[in-house]
Amino acid sequence: MRLAVYTDYSYHRQAGVVYGERAFVLFLERLKDSFERLVIVGRLDPEPGRSHYPLGEGTDFVGLPHYSSLTRPAGALLPILRSLRSFWRTLEEIDAVWLLGPHGLALPFVLLAALRRKRIALGVRQDLPRYVQSRHPGRHWIYLMALVLEASYRLLARRLPVVVVGPGLAERYRAAPRLLAMTVSLVREDDIVPVEEALKRSYDGELRLLSVGRLEREKNPLLLADVLARARQRDHRWRLSICGEGPLRAELAQRLELLGLAPYAELRGYLPVTGGLLDVYRTSHAFLHVSWTEGLPQVLFEAFAAGLPVVATAVGGVADAVGEAGLLVPPGDPDAAADALARVAAEPDLRARLIAAGNERAHRHTIEAECGRVAEFLQGGK
Repeated sequence: MRLAVYTDYSYHRQAGVVYGERAFVLFLERLKDSFERLVIVGRLDPEPGRSHYPLGEGTDFVGLPHYSSLTRPAGALLPILRSLRSFWRTLEEIDAVWLLGPHGLALPFVLLAALRRKRIALGVRQDLPRYVQSRHPGRHWIYLMALVLEASYRLLARRLPVVVVGPGLAERYRAAPRLLAMTVSLVREDDIVPVEEALKRSYDGELRLLSVGRLEREKNPLLLADVLARARQRDHRWRLSICGEGPLRAELAQRLELLGLAPYAELRGYLPVTGGLLDVYRTSHAFLHVSWTEGLPQVLFEAFAAGLPVVATAVGGVADAVGEAGLLVPPGDPDAAADALARVAAEPDLRARLIAAGNERAHRHTIEAECGRVAEFLQGGK
């Protein structure tokens, strides 16, 4: 089967290589092992550039005309019309499409694929209305657009197979004729630290806390500084490493400086999984995730694979991802997060239970396993 996958990501091309803006591209890349041909469809920025996620050999790319955002309709109208023409032509060369959203452009893509009599599957990665509320607070018309898109996608999902991320979204799309609840994981089976090795990690000296993710509003990165302040009040051994990039980096650095925490926190920027990030995971003592809104974050499974106890906010699909493998806290509550970290530091039996449960989840949700499930589903299997 020849498969085309559409996501509303912006891509760049430099020196003949196409780069995606999100790590999810690496998951999509792995699907090519299960298909005769894989075509990724997305907006191509006219400005040359590169990012951390290059498309490898064997993956085809169709670049759609670029627009900055659908929240600026006047500037997006002509690129959208050209995108429809480009997608129509792409349909001549493939057998099936996987359209991830909800997104305004995915809706006419469904119609075009149906006219071409192609196999169609939808994909849903997050709660769009909640994401928009966090990303665009106070902009009510954008929130209303998100509600309309969500309703449209759920209506289409009554007729089409759907792949969703996590059990929470699976409940919302339960009326689909075929439904797969998946986990986005980049963890390879070979990357998982054995439980016995993880249990040897000493908590007697300095305690290294790790956070990995984009420094954007919905991820609530400024709370990391407040959690560190309260954690150090309870136990002065805590230090924090933050791996990730984003528009709130400078503001986070200022917050750490204001609280007198700069000597105890490190903003490390982006680190590739195989270019340093795995080592940071494996030399840390706990993992902290503080988002306001989430689908089912892949970084949790990276933490599980490294044998790290996890403290995370109970939002979106996080509770389902964590289960018995972490301690859940309310979003926006630095005291609750600091209390959970104090338990991790002080209770060896608790750490052992969290590490063992996380290890089991990491083995169950490797990239090999998840891509295999998605590929089978898109090909018409279970």
